[in-house]
Amino acid sequence: MTIAEPTTLAHPTHLAEYGTQPEYGTAAFDELVDWVNEIAALTKPDRIHWVDGSDSERQALLGSMVAQGTLIKLNEDKRPNSYLARSGAGDVARLESRTFIASEHKTDAGPTNNWADPAEMRATLDGVFDGSMRGRTMFVVPFSMGKVGGPISQLGVQLTDSPYAVASVEVMTRVGDEITELIADGTPWVRTVHSVGHPLELGEADVAWPSNDEKYIVHFPDTLEVFSFGSGYGGNAILAKKCFALRIASVLGRDQGWMAEHMLLIRVVSPEGRAYHVAAAFPSACGKTNLAMLRPSIRGWTVETIGDDIAWIRPGNDGRLYAINPEAGFFGVAPGTGESTNITAVESLRENVIFTNVALTDDGDVWWEGLTDTVPDHLIDWQGNDWTPDSDRPAAHPNSRFTVSAAQAPSISDDWEEAVPLDVILFGGRRATNVPLVVESFDWNHGAFMGATISSERTAAAEGTVGELRRDPFAMMPFCGYNMADYFGHWIEMGQSAPALPAIYQVNWFRKGDDGRFLWPGFAENSRVIEWIVRRLEGSADAVETPIGRVPAELNLDGIDTTDADLAELFAIDPDSWLAETDLTEEFFKTFDGRVPAELTDQLAAQRDRLQTAKRG
Repeated sequence: MTIAEPTTLAHPTHLAEYGTQPEYGTAAFDELVDWVNEIAALTKPDRIHWVDGSDSERQALLGSMVAQGTLIKLNEDKRPNSYLARSGAGDVARLESRTFIASEHKTDAGPTNNWADPAEMRATLDGVFDGSMRGRTMFVVPFSMGKVGGPISQLGVQLTDSPYAVASVEVMTRVGDEITELIADGTPWVRTVHSVGHPLELGEADVAWPSNDEKYIVHFPDTLEVFSFGSGYGGNAILAKKCFALRIASVLGRDQGWMAEHMLLIRVVSPEGRAYHVAAAFPSACGKTNLAMLRPSIRGWTVETIGDDIAWIRPGNDGRLYAINPEAGFFGVAPGTGESTNITAVESLRENVIFTNVALTDDGDVWWEGLTDTVPDHLIDWQGNDWTPDSDRPAAHPNSRFTVSAAQAPSISDDWEEAVPLDVILFGGRRATNVPLVVESFDWNHGAFMGATISSERTAAAEGTVGELRRDPFAMMPFCGYNMADYFGHWIEMGQSAPALPAIYQVNWFRKGDDGRFLWPGFAENSRVIEWIVRRLEGSADAVETPIGRVPAELNLDGIDTTDADLAELFAIDPDSWLAETDLTEEFFKTFDGRVPAELTDQLAAQRDRLQTAKRG
């Protein structure tokens, strides 16, 4: 392969030295090189940089972005080796309306995905990617999801013209020459291509945040490829994250007998020293990071973080399900993450962080709504404008983010890169009514029914009206790479593949009273729910059976002011409201044209019968 000679441009968009193509002399490596050449011929970059993952390379990359204006270097004394990025105002979140599943057959995408004919979409992508990297560097980024060489790990390569994406992928995955060596030795890998879609002519000045009004995030599940065009933001640009680790990986899991899930992963240690592993599926901004970094309020309990967002789950030889966190970092929502709500997360952000779309303080640090109880008198907001507490807009974008290494969290487990046996699966969402604080499923299939019927109020991370109720089965609605009804079926099949299955629970930290007040204090007090779940596993806590599952006979409320009235309302189950929910669920299931597995429709019928019996008294 010939590496193009650097061309002097009127903007510092490239490193001073270019990582050149390594040489391995294997057919598998030649296949990688041929693919890089093919994409380079289409996108026409001025130069190609093979990323080796070294510290010196990373510092040069970050320095080039500071010079370009893409990053602002923060106060070294307050936030060492940390940076602030400000995206374009129209490039701030996932783009579900522009996210496509280009499967060979439309039914394989299902009604919850945007399907595209793969041949037609490839023609469209060839058009928008043609010359899209002109004037820029194309980075070749080999990465591993999961520890390098791990038994559940998967490899990928991202081609991108965004140094911001490179820097973020380096935090969120394992990047470097050792991944290239594994590919050269024949380890399978997933192909991902990204361009901000903002080519430059010779002498043309660049902008701090290049992007394109036309955007595509396209997945080809039949050939295990991802193409993303036009956006430089978050999961639209960090293709290892939702695109690979969920949409493509869910397809791999379906075909290979494992599961790719939108789940945090923690270890809970009881006062007696017994450890339990919990995976939990929550939509964005529904308390996921707080639970992943929980500091229990009850004496003697500890929680260790293994992962905050994604879990890959496989059956083990001992009949249990085992999970890993395939990511190497946290890409967390900043607003609401604060000293009084999640001190562990705040402490994780002390250094080596890339912040995006938060506010800048006068002394060169960062701030966002909820970080501190005291609001600064003056800030520069996420769009670079002066801001005071009297301003009629938030200082940080509601979906502003931090990107930081998982190893930096004070709560991180010593063995966080290893597979752990699952004891509990939680499903949760943000519901102001109806859903109790915690409900135990009757069995695996009933738990799968709970997951399939989760709904949550829409958050700033997704398109649509904030607060609007949306169905989000398994917290996977935006992230399942194939027909979600078939995904439901895969859950049923997984329940038949392992004889020692985790217990399944549904939780809801957000139920409100008639006065609009949250009934549960949440945050650290959520450990009281975890305590009850663990004691249920041990057989020392009682439950009361209801039409929708089992609820606590008693919770440990020592030291908190939750009243008996609030507690009663937290667990109140109104048969009429729940029967209305079953009607909505039936309508939802009908959208899948008969593909919902019979095990789940049977669960729906059984729940309706129990509710009607309860209503009759």
